[in-house]
Amino acid sequence: MSASRLAKGGSDIDRARPLTFTFDGRRIEGFAGDTIASALLASGQAVVGRSFKYHRPRGIWGSGVEEPNALVDLESADGRVPNARATTVPASDGIVVRSVNASPTALADRNAVLDRFARFLPAAFYYKTFMWPDWHLFEPRIRAMAGLGVVDRDWKPRRVVDQVNHHCDVLVVGAGPAGLTAAAGAAAAGHSVVLVDDRTHPGGSLRHRAGEVDGVEGTAWVDATVARLKSGGHIVLTETTAFGLYDHNLVALNQRHRDGRPDTLWRVRPRRIVLATGAIERPVPFANNDLPGILSADAALSYLRRHGVLVGRQIVVATNNDSAYEPASALAAAGASVTVVDCRRDRSAQSRTGIRVLAGRMAAAARGRNGVEGVLLDDGMALAADCVLVSGGWTPTVHLFSQAKGKLAWSDQLAAFVPGEAVDGIGVAGAIAGTISLSETLAGGAAALGPLDASSSAPRSTGVEATLGVVSLWPKPKAKGRVWIDYQSDVTAKDVELAARENFVSVEHLKRYTTLGMATEQGKTSNLNGLALLADVTGRAIPEVGTTTYRPPFTPVPFASLAGTRRGSMHAPIRRLPLEANHRAANGVFQEYGGWLRPAYYGSGEARAAIQEEARRARQSVALFDGSTLGKIEVIGPRAAEFVDFIYYNTMSTLKPGHCRYGFMLSENGVVFDDGVLVRLDEHRFIVSCSSSHVAAVHARLEEWRQDRFGRDAVYIHNATAQYATLTVSGPNARGLVEALDLGAALDDASLPHMAIGAGHFAGDEVRITRVSFTGDRSYEISIRADRAAALWARMQQEGRAFDAVLLGLESLMILRAEKGYIVIGKDTDGNIMPHDLGVAGPRTKRKGEFVGRRSLFTEAANRADRNQLVGLAVRDGEAPLATGAHGVEKSGGRLRSIGFVTSSYQSPTLGRPVALALIERGAARHGETIDVQHLGVARQATIAAPCAFDPEGRRLHA
Repeated sequence: MSASRLAKGGSDIDRARPLTFTFDGRRIEGFAGDTIASALLASGQAVVGRSFKYHRPRGIWGSGVEEPNALVDLESADGRVPNARATTVPASDGIVVRSVNASPTALADRNAVLDRFARFLPAAFYYKTFMWPDWHLFEPRIRAMAGLGVVDRDWKPRRVVDQVNHHCDVLVVGAGPAGLTAAAGAAAAGHSVVLVDDRTHPGGSLRHRAGEVDGVEGTAWVDATVARLKSGGHIVLTETTAFGLYDHNLVALNQRHRDGRPDTLWRVRPRRIVLATGAIERPVPFANNDLPGILSADAALSYLRRHGVLVGRQIVVATNNDSAYEPASALAAAGASVTVVDCRRDRSAQSRTGIRVLAGRMAAAARGRNGVEGVLLDDGMALAADCVLVSGGWTPTVHLFSQAKGKLAWSDQLAAFVPGEAVDGIGVAGAIAGTISLSETLAGGAAALGPLDASSSAPRSTGVEATLGVVSLWPKPKAKGRVWIDYQSDVTAKDVELAARENFVSVEHLKRYTTLGMATEQGKTSNLNGLALLADVTGRAIPEVGTTTYRPPFTPVPFASLAGTRRGSMHAPIRRLPLEANHRAANGVFQEYGGWLRPAYYGSGEARAAIQEEARRARQSVALFDGSTLGKIEVIGPRAAEFVDFIYYNTMSTLKPGHCRYGFMLSENGVVFDDGVLVRLDEHRFIVSCSSSHVAAVHARLEEWRQDRFGRDAVYIHNATAQYATLTVSGPNARGLVEALDLGAALDDASLPHMAIGAGHFAGDEVRITRVSFTGDRSYEISIRADRAAALWARMQQEGRAFDAVLLGLESLMILRAEKGYIVIGKDTDGNIMPHDLGVAGPRTKRKGEFVGRRSLFTEAANRADRNQLVGLAVRDGEAPLATGAHGVEKSGGRLRSIGFVTSSYQSPTLGRPVALALIERGAARHGETIDVQHLGVARQATIAAPCAFDPEGRRLHA
């Protein structure tokens, strides 16, 4: 390959601003406006990387996001960026560029020897070759060789990453002639417009292909249209890729910056989306079609006109369509010797000044080692060449349309898939829609606005009109040599044929078996050739084979951009109690529990002793506990009772106003998702008091099911957790202390029985008193406005002195609840536990109505006799508590087998012995049985017992 920089030309570069950088240690010169790829081409750098599997030499193929080969690692003052696409990254002075997957350099890669063993390394070889004697013997080395690029282990974000949420009337993706027409039409109709394009300059094909609009040269029309949009207050984002189209037409954009700032993530919610994403030129199948010096014909034209780079001196153009002739003529005019090999027999009339046309011929193989040296045609003719340009037709860029659940239709005229039936809120225009001529493209841009089109006259093409005349030129089975389908993943035609022989005939199976269309390439250049070959091998038409599922992102997006400010403490912000300062003043020692910063215990002494003392005093007198973290999610509306019945495993609609009931929420798979108390305030209003760590998840779940089955006029969900503080009084003297607070509420058992609610006032503020217990003792939860809680807490402490009240941290609360066998979801349950495993089987068999998870409770797995079930475990007198996480074990076939594990274990100061909860296989039927328990190689014995070890009759709830 003998690419070079021309003495003049290049609309994108500024020759007055030279720059230099290094590539694999070699000095590369360029100009401002160059991409890394254009500067490498201008410097004659043919080999820019090594292929993923075989380490074959690879050169630059494309000029934009479609580039499969030129991935590089960058180092600059702003840090290291792995796997950057050289065709989209601007060249800048002083950067250090290294090829990926090459050691030490792309030109002299010591792993190139792998290509000699290619016959032993076909698609999916690792599933077959390394099974004997043991895959794990080979795995470390294979994994070390896998992957591309080198991650900077010391990377840290140097600047704040911006994220933008934006609403507009019209979002236009693609600033080519179709997109500009749509944007200008929407702006003229008074709509707010966001126009995005992944190139440095808007204009699309008009930046390097001939075109005239309304009598104005194409680039001049582009510049004038963009200037009008900007002056009208509309947003034009260049170097910005729309990488994902999500539910409700949310479009995600990744905006790149040239000033060292991290990429910006945009979330745009438009009323109308216009996809003018263009099309990608396809490779032509022939042997050795992956050699450096083989480029897309359109890319070669782009490098010539945008960067002043002539990609070769002796060029062969292999094509099946008319679009290759403009690059051929332009390169010939720039001084290259150009031969067009056109597989269509009727194209001899296409011969133009300076180019030679060989009609009815096809390229059969490229010759060369580290670059193209010649081309062998199908009739045996050999052509000398230092560059081969290929144009195998155009594949519309339908990725975003497909992500929006759009269906594709096959076009014989284009030999490609195009968008089929329209998707609500989305219009398509330009090459994605299959238009060829500039006239069709401009008209399609206006029509894509749909109902937002104000019917203003669209611009007209007044110059030369493009034609296509494409014919099929697909890979053929049993072709000689190695015909490359996917450059990035090293997939050949023989790999596709092998997949078909092994019955991987579904296109999705083909993708996973061969890795065709995976990685950052995402099928942009490879998919259609691969699908066509699979269709031929299996005797089907291409539409019957279909396409793989297009998923976001369309191009790689930096993790830092996706994360935004969500890192460190902002990744999972700690939630804080309204009374945190008060607890700290009382010597509270804080720890994080379920995302909340809460007092673990109080005092400055040894932690274990403090926790034991708190638990002991709580049972003897009275304890004060801050339970503000408990969920307080209101469910309101005329169908609220029906809604909570559907959400809960237990029947809740029979609950009387002024009372509460304990219940489970299940996941769709029947597993216990959360537990807690449901309070009924009146006929149409409930409060879901869920676990502290599950508030956000429960709120989201309630809202999801409300949207799915109930309208907002039937049920309204309001999360009031942060608005209220909940202060708990628990213990034998709890009633006396609450009476001393003078809340104006009757506290006798007749007026306020267990699992009932009452109302009172404190200092003029309304309080809600709920008689519910997580300790097993008489308890009252008093809820008050969060900003008024400090005064009530101070009063509770003041009155508590007469009762020897103790402040209760979360660690001692865990002891009290474990003594009673009360569970903590996620600690005493896992991802398999269903309600009947916890001893709550009634609703499963008695409930008739539908509820979340109901169907899953009757599956074969749910009815297995050997399910783990909640039990208590007791150890011998004088022994230490069991280790949490210790496994119950039994011998089976001479080997130890786990029969469950310890979920909670504590020393009980009240009982004077350890207590433990566990999930044990068939545990409910094994009370009294002694089992072996093992932890870190140490074996002990424990006796299975009921979960409740303290006050099993429940008398203390009414003490």
